[in-house]
Amino acid sequence: MFLLDKRAEAARERKMFRYKAFYSLDCNDGIENAAIGWAQPSPEDHLIEKEELAEYEELIRRLYEAISSLPPMQARRVHARYMLGMKVKDIAAMEGITPSQAGKSIHAALRRLRRYFACRKWTVNL
Repeated sequence: MFLLDKRAEAARERKMFRYKAFYSLDCNDGIENAAIGWAQPSPEDHLIEKEELAEYEELIRRLYEAISSLPPMQARRVHARYMLGMKVKDIAAMEGITPSQAGKSIHAALRRLRRYFACRKWTVNL
């Protein structure tokens, strides 16, 4: 029986070391409440979350508006690069151009987007 207890203790220590689980559920930081759903967000947390969501939605709206102001070819390349996560060489292969041309086109599009945002003074609020 003593050997089983030693093995169980050794296994527990290995798990603590491996997963760095050096906390207790009776500590005061509330991790146990958050884990089981007892800790409800405060009204202030709800308002902050609402404001952050509204700011994010406004940013997305402005970004799509700015991208739609680009020429279709640049808009397509920016979308492929930053929304779809494609590499420049893959975009170039897809469109039948050199990677250098694709990179220059994307760079020019980003410059136009910066100017578009600056003209509307959107960089200050967000």
